[in-house]
Amino acid sequence: MGVYIVRRLLQTVPVILGVTALVYFILFQTGDPTFLMVSTDASREEVERIRRELGFDQPWYIQYIQFLGRAVRGDFGVSLRQGQPVLNIILERYPATLELTFAAMFIAIVLALPLGVISATRRNSAFDNLAMAFALVGQSTPVFFLGIILLFVFGGLLGWFPIGGRGRGDLGDELRHLILPAITLGTFSVARNARLVRSTLLEVLGQDYVRTARAKGLAERVVIWQHALKNALIPVVTVVGLEFGTLLGGAVITETVFAWPGVGSLVIRAIGQKDFPVVVGTVTVLSLSFVLINLIVDLLYGYLDPRVRYR
Repeated sequence: MGVYIVRRLLQTVPVILGVTALVYFILFQTGDPTFLMVSTDASREEVERIRRELGFDQPWYIQYIQFLGRAVRGDFGVSLRQGQPVLNIILERYPATLELTFAAMFIAIVLALPLGVISATRRNSAFDNLAMAFALVGQSTPVFFLGIILLFVFGGLLGWFPIGGRGRGDLGDELRHLILPAITLGTFSVARNARLVRSTLLEVLGQDYVRTARAKGLAERVVIWQHALKNALIPVVTVVGLEFGTLLGGAVITETVFAWPGVGSLVIRAIGQKDFPVVVGTVTVLSLSFVLINLIVDLLYGYLDPRVRYR
């Protein structure tokens, strides 16, 4: 397994290089941020001096190579706006994004698993139809629209939850701030995972080993939860792993709607300010997170299916 992990990590290098190079190229096409760093009455000589100091007088690929040379040492540069090391800024915001992502994924798994299982075991029942209708609505509703509706109803009209921020009080206050953005971010995953659990479990329930388990007189609960569900979860784990990385990136919209102080709102503001080092550093960290999550998902296959071998 050690060789497999090393090989997978090496395979991530071209992915990270490709993503960061693309981001660097796109940012370079948006314009020169030097003009945002000088006054409107600055002379041409002053503008050129600051451009050289910031390194923006070089072609984008030269700047990118220089960035890679620093990044391998953990140096993502200095924010043009805040004047602080980019890595420190990201690490300060990253826990908030992880908190929101884990909460959304927890909601997605806790709700999707029983919904999918009950729908599969009670196929075509009223509960099944209602659950699949909810899944369809959940997958069709844009995240920003759902967030605004939840804010308006539960934060504005009813006043049950705060309308923004992360909370700076006790645990209860922080949970109250977390609930609405976590529901907003996790609703799409609940809907998709519930449908996936239902479809895969229906397929597994038709397998011979399930019929054999039932013929042995095992309780239906044991057949479902100890025999059928474990094999049905293999494709679900794949999707959940991919969704975790997607939620990290998708938190950008949710964090903006709820003023959540994570890397999503950080990168949105940095794009507007043309703070190139912050944008590239954030994308790099999110890309690395996505790759590592996929590796963990691959390793989970061995636990769910003993037939899986790593080479």
